[in-house]
Amino acid sequence: MRRWVAGLVAGGMLLVGCAGNDSNQSGGQATPQRVTVLVSAAASLTDVFGALEQPFEQANPGADLQFNFGSSSDLAQQIVNGAPADVFASANETQLKVVSDAGLTDGPGQIFATNVLTIVVPPGNPKGISSFADLAGPDVTEVVCAPQVPCGSATEKIETTTGTQLSPASEEQDVRAVLAKVVAGEADAGLVYVTDAASVKGKVEQIDFTEAGTAVNKYPIAALTNAPQPQHAQAFVDFVLGPQGQQALADAGFGKP
Repeated sequence: MRRWVAGLVAGGMLLVGCAGNDSNQSGGQATPQRVTVLVSAAASLTDVFGALEQPFEQANPGADLQFNFGSSSDLAQQIVNGAPADVFASANETQLKVVSDAGLTDGPGQIFATNVLTIVVPPGNPKGISSFADLAGPDVTEVVCAPQVPCGSATEKIETTTGTQLSPASEEQDVRAVLAKVVAGEADAGLVYVTDAASVKGKVEQIDFTEAGTAVNKYPIAALTNAPQPQHAQAFVDFVLGPQGQQALADAGFGKP
């Protein structure tokens, strides 16, 4: 449920209270008071976590799930700098460790999914790209994630593995920004996760490459020690790790932990 919905519900309860109608008079049950549960999560989790919002809230009626999506590196720094959050879900272990080393996670974090990169190109693949090495062609305009971002770190690892040096037109702060540039026709190719490519099927063509397997990203999740809602924070972690969360991740194209 979105915040404005929660506001309407709260407003409705206030009006009922002013009119003198309580749950006993109406014959119904009192609506549980809802609290905001804030999850800071990697941009590549936007769609799948959004799909988990309603079932999680149904299973946890007191929770109003809200998300802060962005690059894992930015989110880690926000948390270290004191930004409020209940849960952190990162696209790699490095950024979760930044938060954990600061003493801000309730445990080391648990791996809940994996992901690999793929190449996305505009429909029709105008530049005829068929391999990672093709991205280094002199007439190819490619976009990638910045090095400090998990998808950028994976890109650098593949460059090292293949001996291919890319010269990207831009280095974006999260994987969705890379995807957006290819969808908008501002680049001939981009490196994104397979799950991101699947989210815009029909708007791009996906070109898988074998070397992507050398840079598998493991996604960890952890409740935060300063979580304003610790019980709901742990409940969301358990939900993601549980059967319903894992099925949603698999349906979205994520690999098993």
